[in-house]
Amino acid sequence: MKTRLPHPPAAQGPRPGLRYRLARRRRAMAAHALHGTCYGIGTGVAGLVFWWIEQTL
Repeated sequence: MKTRLPHPPAAQGPRPGLRYRLARRRRAMAAHALHGTCYGIGTGVAGLVFWWIEQTL
């Protein structure tokens, strides 16, 4: 019968799964922020175009 080796010591710091979930959330928040920024810029440009059209009529 083989003797079993003891388990290695637990790693310090956050678990790898937790690190992955945090990175995924960070990417999702960045994507939402970019989407909101682009939406706001597009809305502002459309508003300026309509304002410019009203001023020229």
